[in-house]
Amino acid sequence: MLRSLADPPREFTVVPLWFWNDALTEDELVRQIDDFQAHGVYGFMIHPRVGLPRAIGWMSDRFLHFMHVAIEEARRRGLLVFLYDEGMYPSGASSGQVVASDPALQSRGLDYQVLTAGEEPALEPGHHLAAIAERASGTRLAFYDRPTACHVRGLHYTDPDEATRAEDEPTAADLLNPAAVACFIRLVYDRFAEAFGEHFGTLIRGIFTDEPNEFGGKCRREKGRIRAGTTGVLEHVERLLGYDFTPRLPALWFDGEPEAARARADYSRAMRLRLHETYYRPLSDWCDAHGIALCGHPQWTDDLGSERFFQIPGQDLVHGTILPGKPDAIDGRESVQAKCVSSSMTHLGRRQCSEELLGAYGHTLTYEQMKWLTDWCLVRGINLLFPHAFFYSVRGHRRNEAPPDVGPNSPWWDRYRSYADYCRRLCYVGTDARHVCDVAILADACYVPWRAARVLFTHQRDFNYLEARHLWEDAQVDGDGIRLAGMHYRALIVDGFDDGMEPFPDRAAAALRTLETASRVLRWPADDGRTDSDLIADLERLAPADLRVTPAQPDLRYR
Repeated sequence: MLRSLADPPREFTVVPLWFWNDALTEDELVRQIDDFQAHGVYGFMIHPRVGLPRAIGWMSDRFLHFMHVAIEEARRRGLLVFLYDEGMYPSGASSGQVVASDPALQSRGLDYQVLTAGEEPALEPGHHLAAIAERASGTRLAFYDRPTACHVRGLHYTDPDEATRAEDEPTAADLLNPAAVACFIRLVYDRFAEAFGEHFGTLIRGIFTDEPNEFGGKCRREKGRIRAGTTGVLEHVERLLGYDFTPRLPALWFDGEPEAARARADYSRAMRLRLHETYYRPLSDWCDAHGIALCGHPQWTDDLGSERFFQIPGQDLVHGTILPGKPDAIDGRESVQAKCVSSSMTHLGRRQCSEELLGAYGHTLTYEQMKWLTDWCLVRGINLLFPHAFFYSVRGHRRNEAPPDVGPNSPWWDRYRSYADYCRRLCYVGTDARHVCDVAILADACYVPWRAARVLFTHQRDFNYLEARHLWEDAQVDGDGIRLAGMHYRALIVDGFDDGMEPFPDRAAAALRTLETASRVLRWPADDGRTDSDLIADLERLAPADLRVTPAQPDLRYR
């Protein structure tokens, strides 16, 4: 390995999202690929983006032709290619083609109407009664599912001369409906296999799915009114939660209902778990059957349960939420994401985990910040980087669509090779290596705690997040700790969970009792006034540190 560090294998390259956002030509595609390679970039992800002319529509013959050109050029040069499964985002609508093929597959949601005494609900065609329930005040409500006005972002400007930034808004699909997802697979994944399947698993390493959600898209027109749902959704909510949710339906809209916060958290959890079943699992199974990796990321940074369906678990560092000096780097929901996916990689036996990074950080992003954010990912175990983005064109409004261009149109492009080589070197070191770590923090499929993690980060104590299901599915648990996927955790931290979130399913209770009996469980935050230093001291007794730094360096991270 030491001899290879000077020039690591190309498979560990950064793989930028390559925004195809203007009229394409074969010569310009080849020229840009050559420019990428000259700057140490040995792969790319083809990402259609707003600004494409309508003559190059999503999945059209013309669009697939240009994909063939880029893929063939990558084959000739020995580069990697990743495919992107949507026209813009979020994934699942095939740029409106799912609903165009069958209007019954349009995104649906839950709504309600107030009923007077003795009144029966009067529903419009295509609206289906889900339940009737009473508020605490006695008011009767009819709950029903109906089509929503949700959409995905479009590929084309609505004004032919592009005088405005307005883009078309294709109709979102009902991703809680297996039939809609099956249609999406036929329209996109099957066509990719037909066109490029000979390269799956070799030249073409993965297909990227981008933050699908239970609404199928963006719902700004109905924000506050509609709730996630589909026809027959309550059956699945009750199955996933284990209780009759009907009496709690009013709490999804009205703050004054009993245990409203808990009801909303439970319903949100059920929607995410249902999306695992209807969306992620079918895509994962398809990719397994076709010898290619499903990659990309869920909408939520703490959606740990969805990561099991990715052959390359992934997340998204976006919108400037993480920056040097900002508390979000180790505090709050955003802070868990990279550690979440590297933990999944380890426990699922995957070879790589990814981070889409730098998206929409704005034109003020500096090279030094880019480097710091890259290190933020690498030290947490990320070994595949998807920079967002290299712009095919910065003409007109394109320059300001989710900026910045972090590649050819950036002020640091002349020194990008050193950055690209650095990333390739550390991703190489971080792959096919054995992670040495003996501390785990308990997590849930839909919730990943961060308070104890903050303490460990600032004291150079490495850890992994352990999804609770492993405790009864595939881990060996005894008085000596937890053994899973080659790891041996001698200490398990159970972080306090937010109100309304269950810390772990009942099936984990037996394993936790075994660990509690052996005094291998540390609960945090402590209710007896103990400090961060006390937590570190308790860890030291169970799992002595392999690194000590004097004087203390709370900004130093260690893996």
